[in-house]
Amino acid sequence: MKYAFVIGSSAFIVQGKTISYGEEGNWKHFLRINSVSQGGPGPNDSHLEIDLDIKDIDGTRVTILANKPVTGAHYSIVTESDSIKILRLDGTTIIHVHQLDNDSAMSLEHNIVAELEVHAPVAVIRISGEFYVDSLHIRAENEKLMINDNGYATSALAGKNDLKFTAEGVIL
Repeated sequence: MKYAFVIGSSAFIVQGKTISYGEEGNWKHFLRINSVSQGGPGPNDSHLEIDLDIKDIDGTRVTILANKPVTGAHYSIVTESDSIKILRLDGTTIIHVHQLDNDSAMSLEHNIVAELEVHAPVAVIRISGEFYVDSLHIRAENEKLMINDNGYATSALAGKNDLKFTAEGVIL
């Protein structure tokens, strides 16, 4: 199954449902999609569920398993069937993981929509926020994805593996 991760104004369409970091031979997952929303409002309908292991910009560890905090959290979690927001206690966003509905996905930039049509991912997941993954500073804004000093904007890339972040940038 393919997943599309829309981060900033770029889309990365990959075979796996995780985003990892590290270097060749030493990869660690920091985001894993456990399940996606099927659009139903009922308690028995599937919903977006994630595992997450990051740090906020102050260095506080944020570890989530199945949408629940692992330890005493200095953050709050706001969940909806298609969205998980991790917020600092002051209400600012650390990370927002949102599954786009079909209409929203098809209203993205033309080059991204073309890749979505070709690859037909099972879900389109938008990620925004500012956080750290090990020593990587990730900023995912509307216009750009920044990994340390490497920027990505308005691109659509497809790969055969999981999405991986390194100090040098993105690997598919």
